Amino acid sequence: MNNGIGLHLIDWIVLLGTIALIVGYGIWKTSGKSSMNSFLLGDSQSKWWVVGLSIMATQASAITFLSVPGQAYADGIGFIQFYFGLPLAMIVLSITAVPLYSKLKVFTAYEYLENRFDVKTRTLASMLFLLQRGLSTGVTIYAPSIVLCAVIGWPLQATILFIGTLVIVYTVIGGNKAVNVTHKQQMFIILIGMGIAGYIIVKLLPEGMGVVQATQLAKHLGKLEAIDLKFDLASRYNIWSGLIGGFFLQLSYFGTDQSQVARYLGGESVTQSRLGLMMNGLIKIPMQLAILFVGVLVFVFYQFQTPPLYFNQVEEQKVLESPLKTEWLKLDSSYQVLEKAKQVNIKALQQALATESSQLSQIKSLITQQEEEEKEIRATAKSLIKQANAKSEGKDTDYVFIRFILAYLPQGLVGLLLAVMFSAAMSSTSAALISLSGTTVVDLYKRGINPEANDKQLVVASKWFVVLWGVIAIGFALIAGMVDNLIQAVNILGSLFYGVILGIFVAGFYVKQIKGWAVFIAALLSEAVVLYCFNYVEWIGFLWYNVIGCLLVIAFGLIIQFLMPIRFTSK
Repeated sequence: MNNGIGLHLIDWIVLLGTIALIVGYGIWKTSGKSSMNSFLLGDSQSKWWVVGLSIMATQASAITFLSVPGQAYADGIGFIQFYFGLPLAMIVLSITAVPLYSKLKVFTAYEYLENRFDVKTRTLASMLFLLQRGLSTGVTIYAPSIVLCAVIGWPLQATILFIGTLVIVYTVIGGNKAVNVTHKQQMFIILIGMGIAGYIIVKLLPEGMGVVQATQLAKHLGKLEAIDLKFDLASRYNIWSGLIGGFFLQLSYFGTDQSQVARYLGGESVTQSRLGLMMNGLIKIPMQLAILFVGVLVFVFYQFQTPPLYFNQVEEQKVLESPLKTEWLKLDSSYQVLEKAKQVNIKALQQALATESSQLSQIKSLITQQEEEEKEIRATAKSLIKQANAKSEGKDTDYVFIRFILAYLPQGLVGLLLAVMFSAAMSSTSAALISLSGTTVVDLYKRGINPEANDKQLVVASKWFVVLWGVIAIGFALIAGMVDNLIQAVNILGSLFYGVILGIFVAGFYVKQIKGWAVFIAALLSEAVVLYCFNYVEWIGFLWYNVIGCLLVIAFGLIIQFLMPIRFTSK
């Protein structure tokens, strides 16, 4: 039985045709490319705008278009503060990292660490990267699997295997060159698709309500609070965690994560790489804000239409097929009554805003009470979902946007929006697999296992490592349903390791007193502290792990360098 809403023929044609064109174009443009430089860096021939689009496409995974609108629907646009440190990070990296990496002519960022420190520090940093990026790639495979599962009712595990295998094959055939040449088309589809989605949502709003009125209503319902000035370490998103923690995270992500470093190492010159980074710094925040605003528009739409009691249709269907069906239907009936009553107050709020009525505060208070009742009913629904299926993740935020797309968008556009998500998934996942393979081959295989390998052997090894990391990512994708929100899961995973990796590089760039053994031990100690904080310290938001990890590496490194015997202070 098909538990999903299903696609019309025209949607399948648009979806499969778009994916086939992108993959076919990538393979055609990269046929016959077999050198290490081509497979890992795309021959270093990219113009600045290609570098910029490639960087943005690598970040814009399917998670962005599934999870971000859902997060805005639930919590508003405060997540945008996560990116506030990005522009400054792009400036710093353009001045420091880009010319240094270009001068050294490295395949990976971690080669620099052996020149500065020693092979064990290079190996440690590369392994920390491999661990976090391998796990994060599993989440990026899981995200589009949600889409297929919701659309056609495939078992989630089978869907993950299908999508993971598709991306592995695509990446092995084309390498980084295919990643670069297809990113342009993927970003074009992504931007056009999301723009059309936003336009359609506005057209679906009640008559007489445009963007201005929808924005005003969303503001009074608490969805447009973009900036939180309160300094609170426990808060995940405020201006301070975004500017400081986000700066450290973005500095590490773009300066030490091979999936991003490879993007601008593929620039044809230092200037082109710098311009590509700056393009990302200028465009990323407006782009992310636009995607969040699409989620806000979906929220406004559902103030006038009753939203599903639970957005994950597959899990909902399992309850309806279980002995809990009667209890679910009774709960859904209460939910429908509450939503109808709430819609009356929403219309009253809309009218009060238009007439500047003195009853505005009273109406908002009533709506707030109804929202609390709504949360209680939905919590009960999640409990029933868990009872019907013990393996359920018990969450549905990531399904908000896909459920809306399938239910309300016209034929053809549904296929285009699904193509957006799959394009994003292919671009980010293939780039990640290339970076994982490149780091494994250059920093581990060639450096320690087979230093005499020729270029052809290294290309073959790179392709096999793409397969290996693809299998590992698929394995993690199979358990990714345990996380609450995909976009947060990826950022938390990164924050557990990025700060320490950044600390190693900062010590290498700027703190010349710290030598190999000192930074190696400091990194291990710092990573232990970060993991301890994550598991046992609840009052520290995850973005601060990036600051803590980086500063601890420097502090521990200086202390160890001062205290250690002379024989351990050199490389």
